[in-house]
Amino acid sequence: MPSGMLAQMLRCVNEKYFQPESRDFEAAKGAFSAIFAAAAAESSCRNAETIIPRMAGIRLRHAATPVAASLNRGLARAVWPAMLRQVARRGKAMDQAGGGLAGLEVGFDIPALPGMAEAEVQTPCLVLDLDALERNLRRMGDYARAHGMRLRVHGKMHRSVDVARLQMQIGGATGVCCQKVSEAEVFARGGIGDILITNQVRDPAKIDRLARLPRHGAQVAVCVDDIANIADLSAAASRHGTELGVLVEMDCGAGRCGVTDPEAAVAIARAAQAAPGLRFDGLQAYQGAVQHLERYADRQAKLDLAIAAARGAVAALATSGIACPLVTGGGTGSYPFESASGVYNELQCGSYAFMDADYGRILDRDGRRLDRGEWENALFVLTAVMSHVKPGRAVCDAGLKAHAVDSGLPTVFGRDDLRYVNASDEHGVIEETGTPLKVGDRLRLIPGHCDPTCNLHDWYVGLRGGRVEVLWPVSARGKGY
Repeated sequence: MPSGMLAQMLRCVNEKYFQPESRDFEAAKGAFSAIFAAAAAESSCRNAETIIPRMAGIRLRHAATPVAASLNRGLARAVWPAMLRQVARRGKAMDQAGGGLAGLEVGFDIPALPGMAEAEVQTPCLVLDLDALERNLRRMGDYARAHGMRLRVHGKMHRSVDVARLQMQIGGATGVCCQKVSEAEVFARGGIGDILITNQVRDPAKIDRLARLPRHGAQVAVCVDDIANIADLSAAASRHGTELGVLVEMDCGAGRCGVTDPEAAVAIARAAQAAPGLRFDGLQAYQGAVQHLERYADRQAKLDLAIAAARGAVAALATSGIACPLVTGGGTGSYPFESASGVYNELQCGSYAFMDADYGRILDRDGRRLDRGEWENALFVLTAVMSHVKPGRAVCDAGLKAHAVDSGLPTVFGRDDLRYVNASDEHGVIEETGTPLKVGDRLRLIPGHCDPTCNLHDWYVGLRGGRVEVLWPVSARGKGY
């Protein structure tokens, strides 16, 4: 729908329903719904998601009368969230039907189309083994349920609304964690209804945007480690007529953000309880520094300290008469400890879904690698051999722009006779000790660190049985604000 026509329709509705004598909320709701349906029917899913905020912006400029203000509040609380959920459902149907890929060209816009064979996929690109992914999701969901834990998955790992939806549909997830406001907004716009920003938000512009996120229909919470942050969050939430949850972040040993004194946690919690537009949700107690320690016993020793710190903060809150609904933390390398602690009631695992080389090497209780026991590799960088003019060495097309190497070089999946030994911008050097590779051979590389690797790509290619089943956008790629 042309933007001029949309604006004209909105103006007509505003003139009819936002007048002092107008009190027909249901008629206004129906009129806006009709505009939305017409716009969404002729727009792509991504464009449709921008229509509602645009409608809200025009609507607010006509909120000069008490009746209009009342209508605005009703629309903000009921109509816009419902419409966004409709967009999310429509977007999923479009993706499944391939409609969201219309007009996109393989090899320029996208790496593949549904139905293609794996050998036809353009490289380098991210591929997902959908069967392995689904087994990982179900396994973690079953574990969380069996141990009475909520599961809030880390959206920062995959940055994909589609993967998050799958984690909620088949993997028992109740919500997502995000690290940045803009990242959280992508998930809110995509219909994810429970979002925790596991980070501090202090910049005034970011706080203002954070306070607007609940308008997308999501319950939104944020971490705080400085009592001065409370007043800014409260002012923004009050200004926009929304509510934000607050979790006090504890430094459990990672040495980054978070308070270390239980009394500081009590002071922040009390301030959050008293602040308009805020609610106290609990404690954020994630120990990130232990996640990649190789030995199980070493991880357990560090987690014992983190659990003790969280227990002390909960006790201090109770002594002050403050209930602590949620103690959240735990990652792919530590979740057995938090879930057995009797303190935590929510896990924040992320990499279990995809697995990477750095997580894969750490050992479980029985001394097995994580990627050969609990979890399967589901994420790969698909690459092709582009040169083989030196004995024992092949060159592939996946270099530094295709995968992050902060946690080490990638490994070659299913080929112990091949070793990825060097990366430059556009090239990867592979050392051979067995059957030589040929130009055009395809390899699946396991990235050293999945999170930043995913952020380098625009698309996931979902494979099942050697064929492309789905393409999912890396929805929040580059959303680091």
